[in-house]
Amino acid sequence: MLIWPGFELRVALRFLREGRMQTLLIIVGVAAGVAVIAYISALVNGLQSNTLAKTLGAQAHITVRAPDDVVIPAALESPGTAAWTQTQPRAQRLRSVANWQALMPLLERLPAVAGVSPMVSGAGLALRGEAVQSIALMGVDLDRYDRVVGLRAKVVSGTARLAPGEAIIGRELASDLGVRVGDRLTVKTGSLGDAVRVTALVDLGVKDLNRRTVIVPLRAAQNLLALPGGATSLDLTLHNVWVAQALAQELRGQFAYKIESWQESNAQLVSALNAQSVSTSIIRGVVLAVVVLGIASVLVVSVVQKSREIGILRAMGATRGQILRVFLVQGAVVSGLGSVLGLALAVALIWLFTTFVRGSDGLPLFSITLLPGTALQVALIATVCGVLAAIAPARRAAALDPAQAIRL
Repeated sequence: MLIWPGFELRVALRFLREGRMQTLLIIVGVAAGVAVIAYISALVNGLQSNTLAKTLGAQAHITVRAPDDVVIPAALESPGTAAWTQTQPRAQRLRSVANWQALMPLLERLPAVAGVSPMVSGAGLALRGEAVQSIALMGVDLDRYDRVVGLRAKVVSGTARLAPGEAIIGRELASDLGVRVGDRLTVKTGSLGDAVRVTALVDLGVKDLNRRTVIVPLRAAQNLLALPGGATSLDLTLHNVWVAQALAQELRGQFAYKIESWQESNAQLVSALNAQSVSTSIIRGVVLAVVVLGIASVLVVSVVQKSREIGILRAMGATRGQILRVFLVQGAVVSGLGSVLGLALAVALIWLFTTFVRGSDGLPLFSITLLPGTALQVALIATVCGVLAAIAPARRAAALDPAQAIRL
């Protein structure tokens, strides 16, 4: 019997060398498939990460607010009776989260929560000379709010500081009002107003937010919005953004507040991300199917071409199992080499994208990288598919009758 070590590998490599052109073509085909899968995976992951970073960069993962004001019917309807009623929705007013000072420590103790920040927010006007702009006024504790949205990292001019009488504003709003760091402007809410000095300009990633955001100390916003000691919302940031929906549902069962996750606030974005992920999976599946069919077709041709050699090996004592493993090894070799070459090609494509694809500001659109885990996963899947593609040709080769194969 032919039982020396590496028999299957030696025969498999010899068959591949003898059909160099076929071997080269299938390796290139596998490499192209792996490169497409790896590049698209990295591109979509980078795009989704960039989209989430911009979307969640200026908002909390979970927001806790006071429940909406609703109209309660004066009397319950009796069964079997019909009543003509018309209910006028109640106008919503600024309301504080009840017992928010006691609620904060409870939320901070939750394992999934990374930070909690109270906020007082409402509408107002910013005035400077003859310029008047409508604004979204936000009162925060700067240190806590920074842990939620990373405000200090978004500063483009000045130093983030919120002492009494100071404010941080969006850079588009500063341009509209004609102010710079150190200048003063007036903030008005109804009949109340206050002059504040600008300490920093921030870029929140969305021009509309930059055009209307004014951030002041928590106590100053409480006074301007006539909500002394109150907080209109509690903003939560989580260690894992994808558990926000489940945690919000859990909190709604424990507390009688209006609790909303970022997925609920951005339902269209979540739908788009899910559709993108499904499309990527379909593309990966189609490319893998093409790779499998390519490897299988080449090995089927190889079985036909090597029928005489297979018959001679069987006549010399090679078992059906050894012949089977010869073609399985061929599938593993071509898919393995193609995977390595494909990953190198994917890295080159990523470098080309990050180097030459630029936005209108001259900067890269977003950063993409091929994570080691993703690369290993793609390579393993391609190699396994290569082995699976070789099963049918391998069984056909193992089933050849030695005498009949030698006469071919």
